[in-house]
Amino acid sequence: MNINEILKGVKCEACGKLHECPIESVFVESGATRHLGELCAKYNKILIVADENTYGASGDRVEREIGDKVHARVIFTGRAILIPDERAIDAVNGKMDEIELIVGIGSGVIQDLCKYVSKFSCKPYIIVATAPSMDGYASTGAAMILKGMKETVPAGLPLAIVADTEVLKNAPMDMIRAGYGDIIGKYSALNDWKLSRAVNGEYFCQYIYDTTLAMIDKTLQTASGLLKREEKSIRALTEALVVVGVMMSFATTSRPASGSEHHLSHYFEITGIVRGKSYLPHGIDVAYSTVITAEIREALLKRSLPDTQYRENRDEYLLAMERNYGSVANGCVALQQRLGTYTRDRLSIYKEKEEEIRQILAEMPSACEIEKMLSLVGLDMSELYSTYGEEKIKSAIKYAKDLKDRYTVLWLNYDLGE
Repeated sequence: MNINEILKGVKCEACGKLHECPIESVFVESGATRHLGELCAKYNKILIVADENTYGASGDRVEREIGDKVHARVIFTGRAILIPDERAIDAVNGKMDEIELIVGIGSGVIQDLCKYVSKFSCKPYIIVATAPSMDGYASTGAAMILKGMKETVPAGLPLAIVADTEVLKNAPMDMIRAGYGDIIGKYSALNDWKLSRAVNGEYFCQYIYDTTLAMIDKTLQTASGLLKREEKSIRALTEALVVVGVMMSFATTSRPASGSEHHLSHYFEITGIVRGKSYLPHGIDVAYSTVITAEIREALLKRSLPDTQYRENRDEYLLAMERNYGSVANGCVALQQRLGTYTRDRLSIYKEKEEEIRQILAEMPSACEIEKMLSLVGLDMSELYSTYGEEKIKSAIKYAKDLKDRYTVLWLNYDLGE
């Protein structure tokens, strides 16, 4: 696969838009860090951002290529989960004086921090990947936690993505599984995208949909090789993750890659942070949540449409939000109030488009099929239930939708009632 050819963009026959992604180059190969010298040639004061684990994985390689152009470093502790919040942003901004280029060494959170600071400082960045764990390398959104809320902030793209498969293959196995799980989650995200097109008339592109679906097929073929840490499989997974990111950039939205499965994952993460509870790695949460959303779709297909649209009593809803979200409950309530989602009557649309909606829901692989896909890399749904418990998962199904401004099957499930 030549990702750099895809980066050139295309005038899309499917949706009529000009799809563009201004990343200059992507290197997914053995020894990819050797390209850093050339990539950094015109910059003299470079900031390195990493944590102790990611710096240990690739810091020496990066510094060897950049040399004395390294002007400053921000190395976060690797002993605790790094949260991309105001404190982390301030730590990076505090080293930005005179900096001409940011080089991030890491994956999800390091990537998001560099992307966010790059956007608001107007300084370019390069990301040196250390794990094939998520699809954000080539996407425009920075997944941040601001004022306690999970928020995808529109941000810039890296000048280049450098992914050395010699490093990636040695990433913790949970991070490799997370990348695989994140890709499997696209089944759910793509289904939600189609569903929102039917219900809300949302923009949709068949080319982006088909390309993302092809990346799922490609990833499924890597499963056995990933467990063996084969470079060929690691490279294929990484390429799939990057291409999905490019598709988000083409769509100018994370729609092709993030839907109800991500909302559930964000619920587990945010409530974990607020309550001081542990939570699973993002991509693993997404993988298991994809099984849950498949179960929701299967249940919906067995139901008839009700005569009235369900709405929770306002006082009970506010109490439930406080119980679930604690200090960030008001932010969630304010978001949905601004959007008017609880005052909107969608039942008439559901009735008008019932056949189309049922066809879309039926396109999603079954929960059993998704579980089998996950088992190929050693992921077992029992981990989700042992980590969160059935009550928390039930609450997530009902209230995870309130975290975002996006229509998904979680809203359909809520509108139709228990």
